[in-house]
Amino acid sequence: MTTQTQTQAQANTDFYSVLKDRRSVRHYDPNFKIPQEEIQEILELATKAPSSSNTQSWRFLVVTDQELKKQLLPIANNQQQVVDSSAVIVILGDLEMYKKSEHINQLAVDAGYMAAEFAKQFTENSVKLYSSLPKERLHEVAVFDSGLVAMQIMLIAKAKGYDTVPMGGYDREKLKQFFNIPAHLAPTIILPIGKAAVEGRPTSRLPISEITSWNKI
Repeated sequence: MTTQTQTQAQANTDFYSVLKDRRSVRHYDPNFKIPQEEIQEILELATKAPSSSNTQSWRFLVVTDQELKKQLLPIANNQQQVVDSSAVIVILGDLEMYKKSEHINQLAVDAGYMAAEFAKQFTENSVKLYSSLPKERLHEVAVFDSGLVAMQIMLIAKAKGYDTVPMGGYDREKLKQFFNIPAHLAPTIILPIGKAAVEGRPTSRLPISEITSWNKI
């Protein structure tokens, strides 16, 4: 086996280990703090996730201030992980995501990924489509994209030796009021990240044969 092949095999093994070892952790070491620069790196890598028409509707509110996390506790149904984790990443979905289409596509043109004429047409099509959708459908898009980027965050965090737990159990209206979140940003997932004090328990999964149909239901 060549060195290159060995390296690729190790990378594959590491990736599969991350997939298998990632668990939802609810007990964190309150004294452990992830540097802000590393959290930013995790988020930057996570935004390689796909999104609807590459609109990248996710927005991140990162809460590291300990007093703010304590005040967040009752909003998050008194789940202690929001206090003990290094940071709480609040993922918001931008219901006006299409307004950044021109900027996003221009970045692609500047990088040489997209021809200018195609970018212009793609932008026009995206703005026309998404601006015409009802708010409920835009919310579905934002939630869908949030799930994609959240999974990226969780896997990258695990690869770096950190742990996470995705949370949907919190009061969205109180969260919006507390942080004065604009109306076009919809809270989707709360994601504590830190160093586990107690490992997440293993969980069972349904057999693929029970949840998969081939060519017909």
